[in-house]
Amino acid sequence: MSSPTPDEKGVSRRSLLFGGAAAASGLVVGAAGGVGGAYAAGLHSAEPTDEGQDVLDLSAEHAFYGEAEQAGIRTSQQRYCVYMTFDMSSPLARDLQVLLARWSGAIAQLMKGKTIGQVEPNRVDGIGVDTGEALDLAPAGLTVTVGLGAKLFTDQYGLAAKKPTLMRELKALPSDAMKPELSGGDLSLQACADDPQVAYHAIRDLARMAKGTAATRWTVMGFGRASAGKGQSTPRNLMGYKDGTRNLKEDVDFDKFVWVKDSGPAWSQGGSYQVVRKIQMNIENWDADRVSDQNAVFGREKQAGAPLSGGHEFTTPDFHATGADGTPKISPTSHVALAAHENNGGIKILRRGYNYTDGLNQYGLLDAGLLFISYQNDPAHFETIQAKLGSSDRLNEYISHIGSGIFFVPAAPKQGHYLAEGLFA
Repeated sequence: MSSPTPDEKGVSRRSLLFGGAAAASGLVVGAAGGVGGAYAAGLHSAEPTDEGQDVLDLSAEHAFYGEAEQAGIRTSQQRYCVYMTFDMSSPLARDLQVLLARWSGAIAQLMKGKTIGQVEPNRVDGIGVDTGEALDLAPAGLTVTVGLGAKLFTDQYGLAAKKPTLMRELKALPSDAMKPELSGGDLSLQACADDPQVAYHAIRDLARMAKGTAATRWTVMGFGRASAGKGQSTPRNLMGYKDGTRNLKEDVDFDKFVWVKDSGPAWSQGGSYQVVRKIQMNIENWDADRVSDQNAVFGREKQAGAPLSGGHEFTTPDFHATGADGTPKISPTSHVALAAHENNGGIKILRRGYNYTDGLNQYGLLDAGLLFISYQNDPAHFETIQAKLGSSDRLNEYISHIGSGIFFVPAAPKQGHYLAEGLFA
């Protein structure tokens, strides 16, 4: 059977996935020579928790094709993340389409623990398609999640009519202290894995594939997940507090607050809006504060994670409880009170953050903080919560929002298709 003829608006799916576009790039979809068995087969560690057990299985794999949504959103959160954004350097929608198709084929290979092509070419002077640093490493639960920035849905690319209904740039917020070099972008890649080298390898090779179509803009390397999923213990952020105790975990909440449904173009159904923030922490100032005040700032006990109104970590905070002197046990300006869905009209968002460190700043102080990533079916939900936090949160004395971005994350493609295919129909 001959390949379909490209129409005037783009190129055919068959030619993108199996034809010249991949061959010209050197991408070998389904190539032999992928990663072998787990380099640490049988390596497990278990940590009992109130929610169950965290189990590290470096042989774990996640599917790229055929799921309702892209992996890396509902997926149990891995321990490491490399996040990178890109600016389109090509003005052509066709080039964007080809890149998304090539990325789809490559991500499917990477998530299986395979290479995306030859590491050592047969020619003596040949350049490897895959950089090779993940050879002999297991998949380590790798997920790669792709997001599309607001500028793509403009007349510049002829895609304005296909824009997801609520896609736009974020509003200015009280907490903003943005650095342009750490904000924005037309594309995003979120690679998460239980081995940092596996996540790094994925981003490195996908960035190489983008050359000529998109240029890297900013990146953050995250470690030590800073939120919890279903069945996971609650991790701690760099301030020493449990982070994500009340995070979304039930399917009913994902359906209500995360996935786009019943509005916008058909291709956007099942997707989600990704908000990312780079939040710098004033670590030394925080470490010099007494723990009782730190507890008041968060509204929780540092060690146990219990709300100051009483109980254990997973006890619902009582924002009306008062002490013997009549003052609220949980301050109305505490982080937990301002972020709680009870105090925000029932709004919830999915948090999927990581800690980060960039070494020392120009003053010789620790340069570290939180790579905040959230998913929601309406960007206004994030803005509502953050506007309240940015105005009143006592934590603001110790943090600064220095980077930001918003991206639409389309649903996962079916086998034989590619990400956001309907955008180019």
